[in-house]
Amino acid sequence: MPRNPKDTGPADATQFASNIRDSAQQIWLAGLGAFAKAQEEGSKVFDTLVKEGVSMQKKTQSTAEEKFTEATARMSSMANDFGARAAGQWGKLEGIFEERVAKAMGKMGMPTAEQIAKLEARVAALEQAAAAPAKKAPAKKAAPKAKAAATSLRKPPASRSRKRSASAD
Repeated sequence: MPRNPKDTGPADATQFASNIRDSAQQIWLAGLGAFAKAQEEGSKVFDTLVKEGVSMQKKTQSTAEEKFTEATARMSSMANDFGARAAGQWGKLEGIFEERVAKAMGKMGMPTAEQIAKLEARVAALEQAAAAPAKKAPAKKAAPKAKAAATSLRKPPASRSRKRSASAD
């Protein structure tokens, strides 16, 4: 007849308890062995973890530096763009201001810089032209002939004498 699993005799219970004790003993010994091994290799594991931590820190720092460099480049680019736009606006504003000042000065009769430059050039040319005849000696000799021609065009000397005689009376 087959045995009923619920029907265990005293021999089976003792055997079962012995098996459980043996298993518990083996589990306890495995735990103690793991603890001893962990103590023995703990320093090795710790050193390995430190090395991995240093490696991870270097990677993180290099990534952070790359991101910082990118952000700096973007900010610099944005600042340059902003500066260029601002300079363009200042240039326009300056042009408008100069135009309005020039109009106001024109209404007051003030000459422009261009007009003054043209006048300076004309004065310099006139000074050179005036200085040129003074340097030429033959031009002075020609002057008495010109005087003689000019006096011949004048009234005759007789009329001068009448004036003198009238004023003498």
